[in-house]
Amino acid sequence: MATGWGSILRDEQLEEMARQAVDRALAEGVLLRTSQEPSSSDVSGGRTSLVATSANCVCSFPSALVLLIAQEKERNIFDQRAIENELLARNIHVIRRRFEDVSEKGSLDQDRRLFMDGQEVAVVYFRDGYMPSQYSPQNWEARLLLERSRAVKCPDIATQLAGTKKVQQELSRMGILEMLLPGQPETVARLRATFAGLYSLDMGEEGDQAIAEALAAPSQFVLKPQREGGGNNLYGEEMVQALERLKDSEERASYILMEKIEPEPFGNCLLRPGSPVRVVQCISELGIFGVYVRQEKTLVMNKHVGHLLRTKAIEHADGGVAAGVAVLDNPYPV
Repeated sequence: MATGWGSILRDEQLEEMARQAVDRALAEGVLLRTSQEPSSSDVSGGRTSLVATSANCVCSFPSALVLLIAQEKERNIFDQRAIENELLARNIHVIRRRFEDVSEKGSLDQDRRLFMDGQEVAVVYFRDGYMPSQYSPQNWEARLLLERSRAVKCPDIATQLAGTKKVQQELSRMGILEMLLPGQPETVARLRATFAGLYSLDMGEEGDQAIAEALAAPSQFVLKPQREGGGNNLYGEEMVQALERLKDSEERASYILMEKIEPEPFGNCLLRPGSPVRVVQCISELGIFGVYVRQEKTLVMNKHVGHLLRTKAIEHADGGVAAGVAVLDNPYPV
């Protein structure tokens, strides 16, 4: 565990390590466009802990054209460019388009092959379309066109929905894993041992009971909407206020309650633009990258390919790297 840095390193040593860590992070592509200039790369910033790393997952499809669905103002463009460059090195070309472009210039032929600006598309890679606010009626039509096509979707709509908080909550119900993994009690037990408590807020007795328990002990729960990225979850008094507002409304079903995870804090040095270098108490969250490929109902590939460790100061209840709260970190096995 990384503790006691303050007693080991002098201030000048910490400053020098910080400079080297920032330079290494920038060289590795740990960058974001600034919020002031989200459409320009003239000025960019990075966030990292004192030890930084990056990981990418790249799929290779020979002689394929990849359509990357992107937002017009995209701060997190540099990891996208890294994937583009890796594919180009394999002679796989990527075109970047918005949903609006697909609506205006995308088409299917009689065999449901997808074409964009007259070029056939083999793979659609979504870097937009993960929040309801990103879907206008025109964008919904574009998404439907892409889903109807024969092109590989990363992810398709079914896989995207499978990653939502509501589906995770339903998977935690007793009997669901047993149905999905029949005759594999040991596997079911190992999976269930990794679950935190997940509770439905659907209208009815079950949802009423979950709300009552959360209001009675708000420090033990997190209220989660169906959103990706940081800065969306509600804790403490904010959660209480939201539950009081939602408890008699059907809108509450768009949230789930989760048992709050309490990891043990440790000392680390978080590096941010314009912030002093100092050791603070932190907690981390480890995410696992995987490759999952299927053809209709036939599984082609499902394997682990990397990880992402995010660290934040304990003073922050919620927030990801792009939200400006957490930083990229590196595991230190002990």
